[in-house]
Amino acid sequence: MSEAKALTAARSAGFGAPRHVAIIMDGNGRWAKLRGLPRAEGHRRGVEALRVTVRAAGELGIGVLTIFSFSSENWGRPAAEVRDLMGLLRRFIRHDLNELHASNVRVRIIGERADLDAEILKLLDEAEGLTRLNTGLILVVAFNYGARQEIARAARRIARATAAGAVVPEEITAELFAQHLDAPDVPDPDLIIRTSGEQRLSNFLLWQAAYSELVFVPVHWPDFDRTVLENALTEFRSRERRFGGLIAQAGS
Repeated sequence: MSEAKALTAARSAGFGAPRHVAIIMDGNGRWAKLRGLPRAEGHRRGVEALRVTVRAAGELGIGVLTIFSFSSENWGRPAAEVRDLMGLLRRFIRHDLNELHASNVRVRIIGERADLDAEILKLLDEAEGLTRLNTGLILVVAFNYGARQEIARAARRIARATAAGAVVPEEITAELFAQHLDAPDVPDPDLIIRTSGEQRLSNFLLWQAAYSELVFVPVHWPDFDRTVLENALTEFRSRERRFGGLIAQAGS
């Protein structure tokens, strides 16, 4: 049974939460500024919030948690801040990977890997390799990720397949296109949460978000905790999801 089918079956059997929650973790810098602290401290506290959120997601029955950890546009930030962010990624993988593995969490990485630093690439591969057989929460880390870039990558894959004669243009459907995205076996997010009060997707999961419910919370990411997550899930359950057809309750 595929991961997507397994998650669907689990939900129909009584999941009390959406099967896939994605989070745009925003507001580390503003959190630090409000407290007169350096931006690096905001990012450090954001990692602590991530640990809390991963643990809570597993306990609340969420099947997939996707986090927007580093966008392809973030390379344009000051070099010192990028170095701090890379350092946090290194420490998170080195210090938290064994705990994630022990908790049966499977780590998946989406995003462009070409031209990444060799050490970072090795850590990403290690995280996926160590946890590949785990059957609990799937933690999808969007790193060096941009949704438009992901769609362009999928288009190039299909173009190569067409040029090789494996696909004819008339066979290209939305379903076939989706199979060429970075993680085609992972179901689309039911719920996307963005912190810090901003109300936009910022080039995150644009294809997959077609029918996602969006919840924007005014909390900066370092203050995000289980209570905020539970409140977002409550909001999700109050929504009516139509998918272009008959009304269906989001939490049903």
